[in-house]
Amino acid sequence: MKSNKVLQVKPLGFPWETQDPFLFCAYHRDEYPAGDEAMGLPIEELRGRNIGQDFTVKDGYRMYHGSHVPGFPYHPHRGFETITINKEGFVDHTDSLGAAGRFGAGDVQWMTAGKGVQHSEMFPMIHEDKDNPLEIFQIWLNLPKASKFVEPHFKMLWEDMIPLITNTDDQGRTTGVNVIAGSLGSVTAPTPTPDSWAANPDNGVMVLTLKMDAHAEWTLPKAAVEEVNRVLYFYKGDTIAIDGEPVGAFHSIEVNPNEEVVLKNGAVDGYLLLLQGRPIGEPVAKYGPFVMNTPQEIQEAFADYQRTQFGGWPWPQQEQVHARDKGRFALHADGTEELK
Repeated sequence: MKSNKVLQVKPLGFPWETQDPFLFCAYHRDEYPAGDEAMGLPIEELRGRNIGQDFTVKDGYRMYHGSHVPGFPYHPHRGFETITINKEGFVDHTDSLGAAGRFGAGDVQWMTAGKGVQHSEMFPMIHEDKDNPLEIFQIWLNLPKASKFVEPHFKMLWEDMIPLITNTDDQGRTTGVNVIAGSLGSVTAPTPTPDSWAANPDNGVMVLTLKMDAHAEWTLPKAAVEEVNRVLYFYKGDTIAIDGEPVGAFHSIEVNPNEEVVLKNGAVDGYLLLLQGRPIGEPVAKYGPFVMNTPQEIQEAFADYQRTQFGGWPWPQQEQVHARDKGRFALHADGTEELK
């Protein structure tokens, strides 16, 4: 008999299906080889690929829209936010505000596109003498109509800022939980960008990543806020029991947020992402890089972008990457710089 705590189970596609207030979630795992002197793919590695639109896994990786360095060259956004969670490898950020950064394993970038911004997200292959694996999530979080035209803003949540809760069960097996957004018990994530739907605790936005030892057991507490959507994404592992109901890897599991739910992992380490939040509950019109409330607003977004280029592109390359030895950093539009 199906548990009343498990509301729905679905296989994962690409991208992953999400629920309001989230719009989109893409999981990227690419086993990139050693890079060349420009931190890109050697010429022989590029043969046979649909350069500019390479989304098919070949030899363990994809180029996405990159032509030499894999990633997403400059492109516009309006009307929502991106949350990029990095688990392995490096991401180089540049944008039309003049901001830039490089972030690595354990770091999270939170960007509010608001009224409009161009940005580039490239995956530099820093190592010339060994492989350059990459593992990231990119999550799109919607903005309500009242915040669609706020000023663009990005913030770094560095690895040492993000709380890690370590739970050991009765059998000595461990579950590690990274609290990226929201609160779990007495533990609260770093503050998100100021105009985010997540900035108001009443909206109950929570983003967690979980790593469970083989056979580990952990209880997800009920949500502290009512009327939220709560979905677990079991993206790596074997099987897991959600309140006693077995689920295979590569599935999403919508759970009842008003009940605590026991997770019992299977025979190998298990990895999950949790997305939770109160629905915005407004009409959604989206086309490509823009998310608004009506089709007319989408047309206006395209017209505005054609007219203004959302500030233009101040960087010399569409596929801008930073110096190999730059390290992790964030350069903000006001000129302040964070070095890690």
